[in-house]
Amino acid sequence: MQPTSEPITTAIVEFDGATPVSTLYEDSYFMRGQGRAESEVVFIQANRLPRRFSDLRSGQLFVIGETGFGTGLNCLLAAQCFQANAPAGARLHLVSAELHPMRRVDLARSLASWPDLKSHADRLVQDYPPPTPGYHRLRLGAGIDLTLMFGDATTLWARARFEVDAWFLDGFAPSRNPQMWQPDLFQTMASRSRPGATVATFSAAGLVRRGLEQARFTVRREAGFNGKRHRLTANWPGRFVPRTLTRGHALVAGAGLAGATSARALAERGWQVTVCDPAGVATGASGNLAGIIYSTPSPHLTPQNRFYQTALVRALRWMAMHRFPARADDGCLNDIIQYPPDDRGREKLLSALQSGAWPDELLGHRDDGGFVLKNAGFIRPDRWCEHLMNHPGIQLTQAAVQQFAPGCPVVTTLDDGRVLEADLLVLCMAEAARSLPGLDWLRLKLIRGQVSYCAATTASRQWQQAVCHAGYLTPALDGVHCVGATFNLDRHDITPVAADDDANLSQLRAHLPDHWRALGGESIRVVGSRAALRCQTTDFLPLVGPLPDSSSVETPAGVWLNLAHGSRGMTHTPLCADLIADQVSERVPSADPEIVDALAPERFIIRQRRRQPARNGGSRKNLHAGTL
Repeated sequence: MQPTSEPITTAIVEFDGATPVSTLYEDSYFMRGQGRAESEVVFIQANRLPRRFSDLRSGQLFVIGETGFGTGLNCLLAAQCFQANAPAGARLHLVSAELHPMRRVDLARSLASWPDLKSHADRLVQDYPPPTPGYHRLRLGAGIDLTLMFGDATTLWARARFEVDAWFLDGFAPSRNPQMWQPDLFQTMASRSRPGATVATFSAAGLVRRGLEQARFTVRREAGFNGKRHRLTANWPGRFVPRTLTRGHALVAGAGLAGATSARALAERGWQVTVCDPAGVATGASGNLAGIIYSTPSPHLTPQNRFYQTALVRALRWMAMHRFPARADDGCLNDIIQYPPDDRGREKLLSALQSGAWPDELLGHRDDGGFVLKNAGFIRPDRWCEHLMNHPGIQLTQAAVQQFAPGCPVVTTLDDGRVLEADLLVLCMAEAARSLPGLDWLRLKLIRGQVSYCAATTASRQWQQAVCHAGYLTPALDGVHCVGATFNLDRHDITPVAADDDANLSQLRAHLPDHWRALGGESIRVVGSRAALRCQTTDFLPLVGPLPDSSSVETPAGVWLNLAHGSRGMTHTPLCADLIADQVSERVPSADPEIVDALAPERFIIRQRRRQPARNGGSRKNLHAGTL
């Protein structure tokens, strides 16, 4: 099975009229002239979706799993069926795997034949993700989400931590793609099926029927579509009962980037959210005039590097979904220019391009030796946080969380003496979390950073794109450029110092001498500075997940962490907020299990116990091993 850490190779598609054909598998994506009709009969009607959707109630969730996304036709038809039949307040989540995703242009051409699907198809094409491995979250319409899983179907479904109500067992014919139609896939489908789950497929091949039966599905042979002799449907044992989504009252401690994204993600899933921060919105490390949305591309798709990549893609998706930047002075997502500071950095970026790990949709090479991180950019963090907090389900109270007692509910004491009860507490307090009782074990370090605000010149006002080198330089906002930033582990005060401004300008001169001269050279005017403390873990990944008990194998109920994003809070926090909000709401996870485990706060406790085995023996419980 192909691991999820392999670069993704896109499909090579030729068209026979309006019908797309895979050159690799020498098979069409759907029946010529009958693609839509076949999908309606074979997948929508065979899974009894119109009736099952109409039987749902508000607040209930239906999950469809698919083994081959192809053109997305099956998913679009399911979305249309759900929109026509499901009651208001019900939700549909489509999850589809694809080893060789189409290019956007081929996808658009493949779906152009069905005008009544245009609304959903246009949204799919517009938001179609770059070909990078793992999970990609899209929204097809009100109450309809799609998670595209790029990689090998059997591998991805085997690692999934959620269950399915209906299956589209689709892909190129078994004779053309025997690698997919294997017993492992059918066994995996069984392990991911909820009681009463259904399966539908166009194939009636003996290996498919036997594989499903050996996996304990009850299989029926049906009349085939349009002259085909047979097709198969199947049922997983048990009575189908729709699941009900979890929602309630959430308390979010902290109103910086982590807190604002967490609050918004929860509110959009139906939670009522109270955000607690004594200083208000985006006043700590999130309060700089401007910040960069970027990543450091690597050719090695380890879980850590895939988190960086997936987080960038998700952050850009959030910006588009929430229509931000909303104004010209909010910033701009018009690419970031990267000039590696040394030969090692340059080789790393070249390798990332050449390996296929970072496709052309994300990373490009410039003629002047620089690189382009496409669609990334710079924004004002405080404006972004305020934009996210502007939701009827979110309210802000200017008080600090002082202590909490896990449980159902979580009981939280604020520094103004109030005691609040909530179904969920999310700690987004950066290093301040260490001051809470019982959290002194957190492996956090503080990094002081100072950014210099430099007055724009006639020449520098022409700059349109942010530039990263050993530091960074933004275009002018309010007549001021951000030049940054220092990196100091030894000092923890936040009083700006002239020496750090000198260091920022010296770094700019060394790496971008033309920009330094355009900004004024020796006459650059520093009109302000800001120092703040970044919070980071010892392995550079944030802490995202349920709070573990440092002295036992249990997880304290109702308390989650979203901490330690370092200097990349704008890039990392949207994905992390989605991850938490989906898990606590019992929805399909927003990231694949490798990434979830890489971010889990328990990882430091597990590593410590591996170095010092428990005296009483026993095994460590995986806090993330449950299924939806």
